[in-house]
Amino acid sequence: MPSYKAPVDDTLFLLNDVLNIQRFGNLEGFADASPDLTGQILGEAGKLCEEVLAPLNASGDANGCKRHPDGSVTTPAGFKSAFEAYAGGGWIGLSAPPEYGGQGLPYSLTMVMSEFASSANMAFAMYPGLTQGALAALLTHGSPEQKKLYAPAMIEGRWTGTMNLTEPQCGTDLGLLTTKAVPRADGAYAITGQKIFISAGEHDLSENIIHLVLARLEGAPAGVKGISLFIVPKVLVNADGSLGQRNGVSCGSIEEKMGIHGNATCVMNYDGATGYLIGEANRGLNAMFVMMNEARLGVAMQGLAQSEVAYQNALAYAKERLQGRALTGPKYPEKKADPIIVHPDVRRMLLEIKAFNEAARALALSAALDSDIAHRSGDPAARQAADDRLGLLTPVLKGMLTDVGFENAVKAQQVFGGHGYIREWGMEQFVRDARIAMIYEGANGIQALDLVGRKLPREGGRAIMAFFKEGAELLGGHSANEAMKPFVAPAQAALADLQKASMWLMQNAMAKPDNAGAASYDYMHLLGRVALALMWVKIAAAALEKQVREPETAALMEAKLTTARFYMERMLPETSLRLARIVSGADTMMSLAPEMF
Repeated sequence: MPSYKAPVDDTLFLLNDVLNIQRFGNLEGFADASPDLTGQILGEAGKLCEEVLAPLNASGDANGCKRHPDGSVTTPAGFKSAFEAYAGGGWIGLSAPPEYGGQGLPYSLTMVMSEFASSANMAFAMYPGLTQGALAALLTHGSPEQKKLYAPAMIEGRWTGTMNLTEPQCGTDLGLLTTKAVPRADGAYAITGQKIFISAGEHDLSENIIHLVLARLEGAPAGVKGISLFIVPKVLVNADGSLGQRNGVSCGSIEEKMGIHGNATCVMNYDGATGYLIGEANRGLNAMFVMMNEARLGVAMQGLAQSEVAYQNALAYAKERLQGRALTGPKYPEKKADPIIVHPDVRRMLLEIKAFNEAARALALSAALDSDIAHRSGDPAARQAADDRLGLLTPVLKGMLTDVGFENAVKAQQVFGGHGYIREWGMEQFVRDARIAMIYEGANGIQALDLVGRKLPREGGRAIMAFFKEGAELLGGHSANEAMKPFVAPAQAALADLQKASMWLMQNAMAKPDNAGAASYDYMHLLGRVALALMWVKIAAAALEKQVREPETAALMEAKLTTARFYMERMLPETSLRLARIVSGADTMMSLAPEMF
């Protein structure tokens, strides 16, 4: 049976020593998040995930969700009581506005809980995660009356939320959607159509489900410009917040999936269901993007989360599994064989995962802080800079963290050898669960195209130029420190590779768009590897300082420095490979006729 231990201490080190969140004490909610309180919150979050959620992961996968003849759905045994504990602890509303019952704490802490919960039980974590995403869209674009009516119950966890985009004929290309909305005399709309792949679309965890549904008004413009967003409750809500009659929305079936069996992925049928417009007509995609962007950060955390829990179990196995002898002679002569962690290739796999996890966690938390700044700062320049960074890095986080998270789950499975292929060890579930994160909320190839086609040239390249400037300043600030040279020099070389790739795209992509398309995936990963390198520079600097300030942490900090050196020596050189691919252009890739594939 696999196990999980929330990385509370590492997360606190990142928040307090590396990212120094105390410097944001002027932002709303941050003054309350003292180091002591943050430590207590993360400790309780870890305890809930370790003791309540993780024990349900394997059984939830084995038993899955069940749809009944009346269209209702039951979640796996234990999920309902676990959700009550999760909601009752206030975790859904951790960073939600206090005026609606939330705690108003930094969004960064919600992202931490997202990682912990997704490592412990990814399928379960999607129920509150989707609710938080729907809540974000509602609070941003909903009317005051809609916020007052729906937000408190969602924050409390009495009601949950979903997002309904995909239809059988349209996934990424939402301009093809056909779900229609017909105005009614009472100001509401009749919603008719079918949505597929709707995570948490029907379940028994809450008394109501608030569906956010994209639909097209009669006579609306064609394509994405004619899409509107609607609130469609499973059970209609009376003006006083009490529940009324059942709405015309039902679960037609549950998808049979490769993984995340504990989450009900539904085909949803809307048969003249009552819906209420959110925001402006024909501007629904703009409103839904609030939820989609939040969901993409949440999915990025899923990639990291599966990488982390897979690593923990592979590490424990590598320390215990006896097989062969070390190449330099027996390390444990009193035993019949050495544990496999003595073997270089096993260490390679473990260190590749470890080096990714620690930097990816730092990068994700840094992005969460940017979200806090963008939404809570009173300084327009600071908000703009944070929003630029977040916009640039969101597709990178979603694409890179889920790609590498899946790769790392496979590596961790490999550490187990044949046992990794057997269900009872749990590794094959981590691999299956991790796979979906590369696909949903915009497949990773789409994330790469979004990065290169939209985010990179936006505002004349303002965000990427700021990234270059901030990176150069960070590296320049440590260049005179001899102890930092093993980290600074490789990062400078990688940053130069990224600058060359960006310049090549500027010179070759406008006239020939296929060059941008062909380069996009490699560029996403190139930017991602550089961003991780800059995080490792920050971690290394903080570790060196902490060794001096707190000598009792010397061994732990030395381990971080060694992991940082491994990343710089063995993983960061990939940037030159990515650059070579990018500058090769699209000619060969696009020249082969379809019938010759």
